[in-house]
Amino acid sequence: MANPTIHFEEALGSAVTDKRIEVLRAVQQVGSISEAARACGLSYKAAWQAVETLSNLAGVTVIEKVVGGSGGGGAELTKEGLALLQAADLLTVARQRALAKISRKGQPSGLSLAGVSGLGLKTSMRNHLPCTVVGIKRSQGVARVFLALAGGRVLVARITYESLQLLGLRTGMRVVALCKATAVVVAPKIVVAGSVNLFEGRVMRLAGTKEASEASVQIGPGLQLVGFTEADSGLKRNQPAMAAVEESAVVIGLLG
Repeated sequence: MANPTIHFEEALGSAVTDKRIEVLRAVQQVGSISEAARACGLSYKAAWQAVETLSNLAGVTVIEKVVGGSGGGGAELTKEGLALLQAADLLTVARQRALAKISRKGQPSGLSLAGVSGLGLKTSMRNHLPCTVVGIKRSQGVARVFLALAGGRVLVARITYESLQLLGLRTGMRVVALCKATAVVVAPKIVVAGSVNLFEGRVMRLAGTKEASEASVQIGPGLQLVGFTEADSGLKRNQPAMAAVEESAVVIGLLG
């Protein structure tokens, strides 16, 4: 039987700083998903989620169960899982060398190396907002992550405990917040209740049809939030506007 193709770029093309590779490495060392979860400070469910995500992205099975051992069974890396782990290590070393070289050459004032690392992030989401984690509140199986944008405004993302663990989020960490343009409502005035982010800004661009218009709203220094407004909203360029996006529609990504 032909060897399966490992999709390295899909599995490792974005930041490898989250817990997924750490879980894979721990499984190799301790031979058990439950023990690997403990070693990484994760729940058993989160550890399995990490393994399943890597398998889906790589297009191959990365671990397999083995009979015997502590508790009557364990797990070990497949040869594809081992190759993926080795590739992750090579990418980490190469990235560190590249960033060190950039630092030695110097960089223009205000240019963030973390931001440069995020340039490789490619998604269908129109809104990419660099931010800093300033708070985390846990309640009823979910976590509300408070993210400070440029200019001091705060955006809130609602994610699961497992995602919080796998991303290794903590206060002071630089991340990127993402959301689809279709998840952002733009209007002259918006009254919200519940778990909704609301921003005031100024319309910078309008383009659309008779039914709806895409609107770009400046919400802070160098920050544009793209959403949609009804065609009869009366909004025009350079006018004040409000933009709303639900907390559950905000996705958090890691930078480099």
